[in-house]
Amino acid sequence: MSYCNHIRFLPKSHPYRKRKFTLAKLRDKAPLCPTIPKGTEVVEQLLMVVNNFGKSRKKRSRDEEADTMWKKKSVFFSLPYWEVLVVRHNLDVMHVEKNVCESIVNTLLDCKGKSKDHYQSRLDLQDMGIMPELHPYEEDNITRLPPATYTLSKSNKKMFCKQLFDLKLPYGYSSKISNCVDVEKYKLIGLKSHDCHVIMQQLLPVAIRGLMEEGPRVAILRLSKFFFGLCQHVVDKEEIVQLELEAVEILCKLEDFFPPSFFDPMIHLVVHLAREVRLCGPV
Repeated sequence: MSYCNHIRFLPKSHPYRKRKFTLAKLRDKAPLCPTIPKGTEVVEQLLMVVNNFGKSRKKRSRDEEADTMWKKKSVFFSLPYWEVLVVRHNLDVMHVEKNVCESIVNTLLDCKGKSKDHYQSRLDLQDMGIMPELHPYEEDNITRLPPATYTLSKSNKKMFCKQLFDLKLPYGYSSKISNCVDVEKYKLIGLKSHDCHVIMQQLLPVAIRGLMEEGPRVAILRLSKFFFGLCQHVVDKEEIVQLELEAVEILCKLEDFFPPSFFDPMIHLVVHLAREVRLCGPV
């Protein structure tokens, strides 16, 4: 499952929309931001939903259209105040940040089984007819994958891991990052949530400096800065509104370099984090 086309979350007058849809006719037909359903609307959709606990014997085929997107009704809707809540389920920022950090690091280091850029994702690009410079090709009866703008060479991978391995951090700032770095196999293992929190906001911008092209590097740096501004103890409402727009711009920028397989549900949830901070307060 891929969540792309984040341009729909941008305002109509945003310069990025004008740059992507140069013709006015295309701009008028461009997708718009989906509205978040109110609690009363969700309750109306759940009126005909019956909870069938346990495994269902009959499975719906992919071609069969469902009457509703809901499978079960949450018990929380029995509470009288639940449908009037603005935020009914608060996202865990640390959990989202950990998954985003692991997706970026594993993709940059091309970790087997964990990278979001692999042969199947390149075939998807070929089927979708996008990013022709990344399509696989045959050479001497061998299928080769052309390097992307974020692809690191072996020497750069070793330098990336070496920088994290040699870091000396203050006592109590985080766990010993060097214990999680495998310099020989070019991968990070055993990272906890707080380790990813420190890597994403503080160490990743330093580790990738000068190792890749400017486009993807700047997008990742902006993402690190976004999480840093989001996790402050004291937040300003005007700054949070700017962060909401910044999150969408960052994901639109990442879509220019990373394949659609990179944008899993956890990457997409970055769009909603600043909104929940604006409504519910600091993380």
